[in-house]
Amino acid sequence: MVGAGWLCGASAQGDRNSDGGNRGDFECCHARVCARPRLTNSMNTTPYWADTSRIKSFPALSRNVSVDVAVIGGGITGITTAYLLKKAGATVALIEREQMTALDTGHTTAHLTYVTDLRISGLVKNFGRDHARAVWEAGEAAIQQINSIIEEAGVDCEFSSIPGYLHAPVRGATSSEKERLLEDAKLAAELGFDAAFVEKAPLVERPAVRFSNQAKFHPDKYSAALLKEIAGGGCRIFEGTAVEEICDNPLSIKANGHVVKCGHVVIATHVPLQGLSSTLSAALFQTKLSPHTSYAIGAKIPKGIAPEVSFWDTNEPYDYLRIDRHKECDYAIFGGGDHKTGQAREPARRFRELEQRLKALISDAKVDHCWSGQVIGTNDGLPFMGETAPKQFVATGFSGNGMTFGTVAAMMARDFITGHKNPWQELFDVNRKMIRGAVWDYIRENKDYPYYFVKDRLAIPDAKSLRVVKRGGGKIVRMNGKKLAVFRNTTGKLSIKSAVCPHLGCIVQWNGAEKTWDCPCHGSRFKATGEVIAGPAESGLSEAS
Repeated sequence: MVGAGWLCGASAQGDRNSDGGNRGDFECCHARVCARPRLTNSMNTTPYWADTSRIKSFPALSRNVSVDVAVIGGGITGITTAYLLKKAGATVALIEREQMTALDTGHTTAHLTYVTDLRISGLVKNFGRDHARAVWEAGEAAIQQINSIIEEAGVDCEFSSIPGYLHAPVRGATSSEKERLLEDAKLAAELGFDAAFVEKAPLVERPAVRFSNQAKFHPDKYSAALLKEIAGGGCRIFEGTAVEEICDNPLSIKANGHVVKCGHVVIATHVPLQGLSSTLSAALFQTKLSPHTSYAIGAKIPKGIAPEVSFWDTNEPYDYLRIDRHKECDYAIFGGGDHKTGQAREPARRFRELEQRLKALISDAKVDHCWSGQVIGTNDGLPFMGETAPKQFVATGFSGNGMTFGTVAAMMARDFITGHKNPWQELFDVNRKMIRGAVWDYIRENKDYPYYFVKDRLAIPDAKSLRVVKRGGGKIVRMNGKKLAVFRNTTGKLSIKSAVCPHLGCIVQWNGAEKTWDCPCHGSRFKATGEVIAGPAESGLSEAS
């Protein structure tokens, strides 16, 4: 069932210029005053992220502009897409109807996990082993992409790598659940993921599967840093700009009475706009989507009472929990209570029920935030990401994996626009009809890219000191949180470059036989001192910063 990673709601975001603290009535950006409903206990209904971050405001579109790509939607998908496209050399207009992160991303619980709502056994049953592995590898690659962006842009967003536990419910568990969890652990391990069954997960004291290499972060702080990187250099950001029409011949967007001319359009609005698709095809596409409302609460808890990990249970709908370390106390964010949007009443009751369930785990929890939002599921459990019309890319249906699948969508949109094949292109295709069998051989067609994109970033670097690089040799060295391609010539002189391939961001490897740096993803090659030898990269390794 939907939930953990992607809460988005229709309510406006709180005071985005706040440096923290809980607010009662508040003033939003653009001088709008928001009248939020209050619960009987005066609990703060501003999402926790908005109360603890600072995001710059941007102007509305007020004149005609021309760019390479128009990205519609100011959540993690649109922001990451604009960031990656700018890095690839494109000019971008990032357009948001309300405020950046105010809806989808601002109402998340910000779990970063490759473990999907549809359990691994269900993925294998529906799509086959190789394709199930591909879905999880995509999420794994997204976490590493986020980590890479954080490192290269110097983002302070409280990112940390943590384990995650899929556990039997604290309430309503069945006797067969342990056997299903054992099956999940065995299957995930067979497919190459670091998963293990445990008799009792910490805190919840229930049978569980422990997944290593999950993560969490502060989504608004992350987004704010990326927005600073996007603005300028021919790229523009517009808030308060509702798209009225997407036109062809030439491709353009009409908004606020003005026109944005562009070569491509990316629709990253969570619930997709019709765009250039016909009314009939857009309506049929909508029938594949299922919106659900989910609820979350934030609570201060005593330090050290719970481990800094993430949890989600196997109930339907499921509960999910993350624990964060703070200076004076720890903080818990707990969510669940999902239902189809518009099919339940009394949201205050949902929050009270969440509080009761959280206090059953942590009796001293003091709830100070609550918010709700919407998640979008699909008819087969996988998101839709791909081309819906010429030069138009759409991404939706992320279910409970919004932070990871939103990043996967950005990577795929970047590849779509720059003309590069993406390993998940057919898996998440908007018009897919069948995935199993001979329609798509993931292993044969993509045997290199996914493996190296993910595995080279999870691997331990060759060295942590320049001293270990011998004369005439090269090594990847981690210094100040960055991976460097270090070469020492026969006279002892060092060449220190970034180890990130400028093509699509994989980590180069040292070729001792040829004395070159080679990219394992797409085959770009560089001299020992970083100059490009062969593409698809068009420039050499960048200077180490």
